[in-house]
Formats: sequence, structure tokens, C-alpha cells
Amino acid sequence: MHILCGIYSVLQAEQSCRVCMMSEQINVSGMVLSAMPIGENDKRLVILTRELGRISCFARGARRPGSTLMALSNPFAFGMFTLIQGRNSYSLISASIREYFTELACEQPGVYYGYYFLDFADYYGREGIDGTDMLNLLYLSMKAILNPHLDNRLIRRIFEIRIMTINGEYAADAAHLSSTALYVVHYCMTAPLTKLYTFGVKKDILEELERVLNRQVDRILDRPLRSRKILNEMIQ
Repeated sequence: MHILCGIYSVLQAEQSCRVCMMSEQINVSGMVLSAMPIGENDKRLVILTRELGRISCFARGARRPGSTLMALSNPFAFGMFTLIQGRNSYSLISASIREYFTELACEQPGVYYGYYFLDFADYYGREGIDGTDMLNLLYLSMKAILNPHLDNRLIRRIFEIRIMTINGEYAADAAHLSSTALYVVHYCMTAPLTKLYTFGVKKDILEELERVLNRQVDRILDRPLRSRKILNEMIQ
């Protein structure tokens, strides 16, 4: 009997330890890729984080008027998120948002480029990967969209080249690119992220990049991205 009681006490202690570990708060830097309503008051978020890769988490009560999580749980929100890890998902406790990118809502069709970038990052995101490069690329790309001196069409092609390069799925199509366009592609593949959106190209080079990249993205994606379809319809 004493032995059974001892075993039971050990099991209880182990279970309590696991609960404490599961309840430990985690701080991660990231950007909200998508937000979906759940039930009456909650949201399910997908966040690309630097430390954990792409994760899903629940923002309890985020749709309730006056909730402190309401503004934190929208796409494009970029900052530091405080989470609690559960058995199958995370819960959002709080966040310190550096950028909400609310100005994107007034950018037409800039906001559709933004959603496409989020969707593309979601396509490649996996839990457990190092999300540093993709997260930095997303942040700089949103900033670029808001820059009135930059061409959104070029921003898109730079983003596509770099995100596919980061994920090991891009190779320059030298057979179908002029020497100038090939130089641009190599620059987009290798330049420091902070130097990506610092140049322009002539119209014929941009159109050449668009033709080649449309084919390459079609070939690489194994499922359609709805945001890409909407963006293409918006800019036709």
C-alpha cells in the first residue's frame, strides 16, 4: 500500500511539473500572417516567428469589445508576442507591437501585395524552423510597399526571388533571361536584405522578370495561393 502511494505521489509530481512547464510564458518576435474568428469571441492566429518558425495560437476573447488582444491579433502586426504553450497549440497572452502597418489598408493595390507576401510566407513556414530571414524579408517588404518612390511590381518580383531563395527553391533561369535581368536576379538572391529595395529597373527588364517569375512560381507552388489570384486580378 505504501509503495502504491509512493508511486501515485511521484506521478502527481511529474504531472504538476508538466503543467508548470506547459504554462511557462514564451516571448517570441514575429508577424501575424492570418487571423480567423473562432467561436463567439476568439481568434486563431498564424504567426511567423523568429524563434519557433510558423506557429498557430489562440487569442482568447480577442473579438470581445474592449479586449486588450483585439488590436494585437490582426494580419501584419509585427512585434514581440508573449505566449503560453499548450499540448497542441499556443495561447496569446499579450504583445508589444512595433508596427501594425495599418497604413497598408489605404494603399490600393498595395494592401493586396501585402496579403500575397503574408500568404507566400505562410506557404513556406514550418514550426521549428529558423524564421529570421523570412521575418526580416516580410518586414522590409511591407516597408517597401509604403514607400511611394518604389514600384510595387518590382517589389513583388524581388520578394518572390528572395523568399524562394531562402527556402532553397529558386535558381536563376539563365536560358530565358537577358544579361541585365540575370544580373538583377543574382543581386536579389544574394544582396543583404536591407539593400534589396534600393534600386529600380527599366520597363522592359521588369516585364522580362515578370514573365519568367510567373512561370517559375507556377511551377514551384503545389497549391494555388488565393491572394495571388486576387492580386493578379487587381493589377490587370
